[in-house]
Amino acid sequence: MAPPEAFFLPVADDPGARRFCLYYPPAGNAKGALLYLHPFAEEMNKARRMAALQSRMLAANGYAVLQIDLHGCGDSSGDFGDATWDSWLQDVHAARAWLRARCEAALWLWGLRAGCLIAAEAARATGEPTSLLFWQPLVAGKSFLQQFLRLKVAGEMLDGDAKGVMASIKRQLAESQSPEIAGYLLSPALAHGLEAAELHPSPNVARTVWLEMSSRSEASLSPASVKRIEQWQAAGHPVQAQVVAGPAFWQTTEIEEAPALLAATLAALQS
Repeated sequence: MAPPEAFFLPVADDPGARRFCLYYPPAGNAKGALLYLHPFAEEMNKARRMAALQSRMLAANGYAVLQIDLHGCGDSSGDFGDATWDSWLQDVHAARAWLRARCEAALWLWGLRAGCLIAAEAARATGEPTSLLFWQPLVAGKSFLQQFLRLKVAGEMLDGDAKGVMASIKRQLAESQSPEIAGYLLSPALAHGLEAAELHPSPNVARTVWLEMSSRSEASLSPASVKRIEQWQAAGHPVQAQVVAGPAFWQTTEIEEAPALLAATLAALQS
């Protein structure tokens, strides 16, 4: 199998902007074209190995895969504190255009956690049938943003004023300032975009594969996921959902692998 191709993708509306990408060419005729959209902040770093393992497996089985580091993330240009929800969506559009020019097979947007929110929103603008591959999707950005902001609260709990810390963060965002959360500057534009993001279906969606992880035996989908899947199904969008055994690799202390998720993903795409 050919090694991945590393390159910097220019962004049309910003001549100096470059987004780092890895392209995994398919072995043989392409069965599908996948664009991977990483999770938020430190979760992206924790998940890099799993994304690479899955990309290599998919490429070996005939799928083209493109990974992109979004604005201000990883090896792409810009600082995280300059990123906005809209700039991330623009990056997805540019990456999709590059992938479509390289591969005409059925398009998949593959997201992990917050990347699923980006994928679902981006799918509405593709103008073509698009399938969605969700790994541990967030159903709403608002609750996730609150969890992220609590990292700041937890880091400053020595003064015992949790409510004061949270109020200070929200005041900074309201005043167009960028608070630092767990080593990341969070711009108001990114915070507001994430807060408004919801996992809504798009008329363009052809297929949806929804995979969640659990280390418990006989685990089931979370209640929030079940409710959202029912909404998608009621809107005429069938969802192929499954719980897979394995660790929450995007948040573990050490870098973890989840072989069962790799196998389940390939099986779902091939079904």
